Amino acid sequence: MAFIMIESLLYVLYAILFVSSICSIVFSVKSRRSRDPRVRGLSQAKMNISMGFMLIVLSLIQMFMFSGSTVRVIVGALFMVLGAFNLFAGFRNYGLISRQRAD
Repeated sequence: MAFIMIESLLYVLYAILFVSSICSIVFSVKSRRSRDPRVRGLSQAKMNISMGFMLIVLSLIQMFMFSGSTVRVIVGALFMVLGAFNLFAGFRNYGLISRQRAD
């Protein structure tokens, strides 16, 4: 029973990983093609948020899927910290840019 729950959780995590990867790519392209600095900043903030989710989900997949060797734990923890930093920076930048006055 526990194996089925972990396997179904992995499928959900893979789906979230796929969606967040696609969102990161879309927002990256959108930010690079935009000429408006406000749209570029909002797209970069959304890209950071998507990338943060992607890194956190990647570390969760690594923790659930593989046995706990020291290298895997260190890499998983590093991905978790980088993902949390990207989430924090993305939400902060999105809030700052969205409150700016449109000139």
